[in-house]
Amino acid sequence: MADIRSFDDTGEARFGDYVQLLKPRVMSLVVFTALAGLLVAPVSLHPVEAFAAVLFIALGAGASGALNMWWDADIDAVMRRTRGRPIPSGRVQPGEALGLGLALSGIAVVMLALATNALAAALLAFTIFFYAVVYSMWLKRSTPQNIVIGGAAGAFPPMIGWVAATGSVSVEAWLMFMLIFMWTPPHFWALALFMKSDYGDAKVPMLTETHGRKATRAHVWWYTLALVPFALALGLTSIGGPVYLTASVVLNAGFLMGAWRIWRRDEAQAEADGYKVEKQVFRFSLYYLFLHFCALLADAALRAWGAF
Repeated sequence: MADIRSFDDTGEARFGDYVQLLKPRVMSLVVFTALAGLLVAPVSLHPVEAFAAVLFIALGAGASGALNMWWDADIDAVMRRTRGRPIPSGRVQPGEALGLGLALSGIAVVMLALATNALAAALLAFTIFFYAVVYSMWLKRSTPQNIVIGGAAGAFPPMIGWVAATGSVSVEAWLMFMLIFMWTPPHFWALALFMKSDYGDAKVPMLTETHGRKATRAHVWWYTLALVPFALALGLTSIGGPVYLTASVVLNAGFLMGAWRIWRRDEAQAEADGYKVEKQVFRFSLYYLFLHFCALLADAALRAWGAF
């Protein structure tokens, strides 16, 4: 049932429906990681420039969300989890979502170029294109590796924040990108193992549908194993430090233990205990990414205070 707070007496869309098109929960992660990338960079922006940079990166993320919802409206209408979104529920017309997404894309890219530099704006434009076209229009419906390759869109924000401050791409920026890029598959597949999805009905080739749950469990383990070197390597760069290295060792040990438990579990056992381990690993993965970037910010603050 649609949330009655989302539309007025005539059934027309309200402001909240257009906000929902921008995927605000995803936008919050974009804002945090972009801000972290900007703050740990060796070049400091004026606070007004920094605020503008994060604002326009967030607008770009929202534009991507609107374009994704426009394209995926047919899929969203089939799946229980998404059929209440503004377009499939009929509160927002597809053309409105498309227009909003395109308008915000143009505003975000142009204004980021004016506020910071052309390279940051180009990366933002590529990120929007990658999420809306490469992931949404191509990968999502064509390959079970959709979340792997498509995860690049969510990994660009800290790099964009870094480039907004420095005007260039460095190994630190690439490793922040790889941290999120390699984290996304085990994070998502841990969720997929305990969320009863209807991707099959929507003809979306998610790994759990195409290769089965046993193969998905193995993928969680192998991708987590591949993630660890990138996470630790970031601590050995100029933006790493004792806080990050300590946190990363602990967090990666915990993630590996959880992924190993997921891999070795029998599906019948997991179903019997309500997917307790899978839910624990998914929750841990949320803290994993957040605490890595918090640790980078802590080391940046310690360096600014002359602690090391």
